[in-house]
Amino acid sequence: MTKLTCISPIDGTVFAQHEMDARTKIDERLSLARDAQKLWAARPVSERVEIVEKAITALEAKNDEIVIEIARMMGRPVRYGGEIGGVKERAFHMCSIAEKTLEPIVIEDSDQFHRYIEKEPVGIVFIVAPWNYPYLTAVNSIAPALCAGNAVVLKHATQTILAGERFQQAFGEAGLPDGLFTNLFLSHEMTSQLIDDKSFDFINFTGSVGGGKAVETAAAGTFTGVGLELGGKDPGYVRADADLDAAVDTLIDGAMFNSGQCCCGIERIYVHESLFDAFVEKAVAIVEGYKLGNPLEEATTLGPMAHKRFADEVRSQIKQAIEMGATPLIDQSLFPCDSGEDAYLAPQILIDVDHSMRIMMDESFGPVVGIMKVSGDEQAIELMNDSDFGLTASIWSNDAEAAQMIGRRIETGTVFMNRCDYLDPALCWTGCKSTGRGASLSVLGYDSVTRAKSYHLKKT
Repeated sequence: MTKLTCISPIDGTVFAQHEMDARTKIDERLSLARDAQKLWAARPVSERVEIVEKAITALEAKNDEIVIEIARMMGRPVRYGGEIGGVKERAFHMCSIAEKTLEPIVIEDSDQFHRYIEKEPVGIVFIVAPWNYPYLTAVNSIAPALCAGNAVVLKHATQTILAGERFQQAFGEAGLPDGLFTNLFLSHEMTSQLIDDKSFDFINFTGSVGGGKAVETAAAGTFTGVGLELGGKDPGYVRADADLDAAVDTLIDGAMFNSGQCCCGIERIYVHESLFDAFVEKAVAIVEGYKLGNPLEEATTLGPMAHKRFADEVRSQIKQAIEMGATPLIDQSLFPCDSGEDAYLAPQILIDVDHSMRIMMDESFGPVVGIMKVSGDEQAIELMNDSDFGLTASIWSNDAEAAQMIGRRIETGTVFMNRCDYLDPALCWTGCKSTGRGASLSVLGYDSVTRAKSYHLKKT
C-alpha cells in the first residue's frame, strides 16, 4: 500500500510515514461519524464546549513534543514555542461565544404564533489542513464545527502528518465520543473521490489555488458547501505620517517569520517616498541580524523552508526579478547554510521592483519581500489592488480616519492599521478574489457549519 511520507527539511531524511487508509476503513469511519453526530447534536451546547476545551488543554500538555515535531516536519525554529498560544486563543474564543451564537433567533412568541429560526449542525465537516501552521489553521474549523454539534473528519497535509494524530489523541483524552473526530490519511485522488461521493456536508480547505480548484471541481454538482482559503500576496503600505521604527520592525517580521510561510504574511511593501530610504536601511539591518540554521537549535531565528521545491520557487522568483532589474540588498554570504541545493534559503530584500515581476505578483510564501517607493495614497491603493489575491492589507499611519478611508478602497478580507500578520478570532477571517471564499472564526464562523431551519408554529 502506498505510504504518505514526510521528508524533514532539516536534513532531507524521512521523518514520518503512514499508510493511506483503505476505502473500507474510510467508509466504516464515516458511518460511525454519521451515527455519533446525531447523538452529539442532541447534547447541550455547554457539554460540547466543555469537551472541546478539555481537548485543547490536552493538546497543550503535549506542546513540548509538538514544538520539536513541527521543527522536524516543516522547519520552524523551536525558539518560537509552537502554536499553542494561538490555538487556545482561537478555540476558547469560539467556545465562549458558542451558546449565544447558536441560540434560536426568535421572531415572535405570542398567544397566536411561535416563529423562530434554529441553527442546526450540517452533519460531517471535512477539514483539509495545510502544513504552514498545522494546528492554528485546523483549529479555526475544528472548534466551531464540534461546538455546533457536527462530526469532524480531518485530512492533514503530508508535510505535517503527525498533527492530525495529535488532535486525535487530544480529543480521545478529552472524552469525545468515538466517531466525532476522525483523522484520515488520504491521497489527493481519494480526497476528491470522497467529495464527489457526497461523503461530507461542508468542506473547509486551506491551501493553494490549484488545490482549491481541485476541491471545487470534485464538489461540483454535489451542492456541498465549500470554504476556501487559498493564499495571498498581502501588501503593507507605509504612509508619510507613519511611525517608521514600528513599521519596519513589524512589517519585516511579518515578511520573514516562519521563513515567510504565512497565509497572511507580508509579501510586498509600498513606502512613501519621504521615508523610503530610511525604511530600507532599517529593514536591511534587521534581516542581516537573522540566523539561518537548524531549527532545533535555540540560536536559530530562521529555519529551512518546508520543502526544497518551495525554496526553489522563491529562488526562481528572485532570479527573475534580478534579471529584470531588481536590486538585491542582502549579502547571501551572511547565510552560509543556503547552498542553493536544499530547503535552506537565505532571506532577501529587493528594491527597484515593479509589477511586471513575479516577485510582486505571484505568491512567494518564502523569506523575501519587494519594497517599492510610492508618491502617496492613490498610487499605493492602485498597487495594492493590482493583485489576484485579497486576504489582508496593512496600513501604517497615525491617522485612523485616513486608514479607514484607504481600507474601504482596498480589495481585501482584513484591513490592519499599525499591525500585520495576525488573526483576531473575534473578527471574521475571510478573503476575496483568488484568496477564496467563505468565512471562519467570529460569530460568522458558525454560519458555514450550521444550516438554518425555520419554525412557523400557529397555536390553537
